[in-house]
Amino acid sequence: MKLRDRFKQRSGMRNWGAKEWGQLVSIVLEPELKEERGAGGIGKEECLSEGGSFWPSYKTGSVIEQGKRNNERWSCFEGDDLDFDMLESEAEQLFWAVAGRSLLQPEMEALLAEVLPELGGSWRQAAQLAHLQGRLALTAAVGCDAPAAHGAWARQLPAGAGALARAAASLPHVLWRGAVARRAVSRCLRCGSAPTGRTACAACGLMGCAYCEACLALGRSRACALLLRSAALPAVRCTAALDPTAAAGRWGLSPAQAGAAGAALGFLAEPRERSAKPCPERFLLWAVTGAGKTEMIFPLLEAVLAAGGRALVATPRRDVVLELAPRLARAFPAETLAVLYGGSAERWVYGRLTLATTHQLLRFHQGFDLVIIDELDAYPYHNDPMLAYAAEQACKVDGSFIYLSATPPQEMQRLVRSGRLPHARVPVRFHGHPLPVPQHLTMLSVQTCLKRGSLPKSLIHTLRKSLEREAQIFCFVSRIAHIEGLLVLLRRRFPGVVIEGTSSKDSFRAEKVTAFRSRAISLLVTTTILERGVTVPRSDVFILDADSELFDEASLVQMAGRAGRSKDDPAGRVVFASPQWTRSQRRAISQIRTMNIIARRKGYISKETSR
Repeated sequence: MKLRDRFKQRSGMRNWGAKEWGQLVSIVLEPELKEERGAGGIGKEECLSEGGSFWPSYKTGSVIEQGKRNNERWSCFEGDDLDFDMLESEAEQLFWAVAGRSLLQPEMEALLAEVLPELGGSWRQAAQLAHLQGRLALTAAVGCDAPAAHGAWARQLPAGAGALARAAASLPHVLWRGAVARRAVSRCLRCGSAPTGRTACAACGLMGCAYCEACLALGRSRACALLLRSAALPAVRCTAALDPTAAAGRWGLSPAQAGAAGAALGFLAEPRERSAKPCPERFLLWAVTGAGKTEMIFPLLEAVLAAGGRALVATPRRDVVLELAPRLARAFPAETLAVLYGGSAERWVYGRLTLATTHQLLRFHQGFDLVIIDELDAYPYHNDPMLAYAAEQACKVDGSFIYLSATPPQEMQRLVRSGRLPHARVPVRFHGHPLPVPQHLTMLSVQTCLKRGSLPKSLIHTLRKSLEREAQIFCFVSRIAHIEGLLVLLRRRFPGVVIEGTSSKDSFRAEKVTAFRSRAISLLVTTTILERGVTVPRSDVFILDADSELFDEASLVQMAGRAGRSKDDPAGRVVFASPQWTRSQRRAISQIRTMNIIARRKGYISKETSR
């Protein structure tokens, strides 16, 4: 791949022999040959004398590239023997089958076995032709970025297959045995990470073949592995304007939701300014917990699909994907919905509407006109450069990003305040009541309470008030190790109350959450594993050790957001219990109060609902 990407036509090349081609190889691949020699592998002399074979090809109608190490014929075009009309048809089918994808060779073969089994072994010829047409990039999975086509000349190829063959025939081709030509290592082109592993490789024979450990769960990305990525089509531009009244009727949006969705639609319809570094434009939908973010994206998806584009909704967590899938299917029954997560049976389903976990985006490349990232501040997407890279790669460079969050990262909030990030706020929940503002309760740390074997009276008194009003109580703690001891103390003080605990290590977590929702459990001691995605009517929230460094502003806001979500009990109670009053607690309360102020100012909260 490095030889291909560094190739330049030189005078006299038509008369070169093995010696001259060998000198070119040794110069271009000197860093790779040196590294391999240092790893105990073959050196330059052995590689060129034993491992290399060269075929300069000038015959009209012939482009030969043959990988002989595994006796596998990569591609061979013979203008006199092949039906180029058939080959062009196969290349066209192949391109649309992999449109918008980024796949390792085994993934490509698995996809074609399912969607284009008729190609069989001829898919390599079709892929080579698509590559020469500039429609498919063939690169090493770990290496340097490569051009989208086989040199600048490929962008000027005539449309006909015969003309293609004649144009390709004018180019000399270096073809040789050995994987050294694939040793241009800088980063993993699938996930953007630096290759952190080197090992002896049975596939290529190198002693120090680089591979990427960051995306290993999706298949081994190696310096000698082929990565195939389709060329991007131009992004569609939405022109529809949202009538808030029509949106409220069609999608059941509140005035606040309709206003935010209208602002996002206006962003999608704006003409894009060219920048020095092409990248998707971004927009933030900053909506409070329980605002109904999912309903707000329906008009955006509708607009992109109506314009003939493709849309992706991505979220960090599999359980959210499974929850959203039936809702999106009901909202867009005419569309094929591809639902992707680890272990999904729909891995190769093509849909104009795709719902996926963020890890699955590593298999896409500039395939979507609109990418919506839900819960961008949630684990594992938050602070993971690999997943951020995957999300950006999945979107067309002239496409659009929509971020959804109740608690945007601080850097994003700074961009909003400085006016550098277009955004819309939804400061009120769908039921039109203000967010419950947390109260602070001074108490000893949980660890101290466990050592003393008792809980403070102030906490017991406040918990009893919640139980008396028949509230479902979330009791958040910072550490899994505190749950069992706290259960003992709570059950001792409230013997008639059903109290349970759960965490990420609890194999019965789903069953306990279900029992909590159905009111079979009254008080649930848990960790931040339940800070998102769980709605339980008539809930109160107690956060113990709220001053813990494990609870940042976003976590506190999300946990507080479990209270007051039901229109039958919109007030709820939120308690920050801790020995210290920290900056994170103050900022969380400030954010909640600010949203309530904005909601009142815009008339989303009436005086009656404020009482």
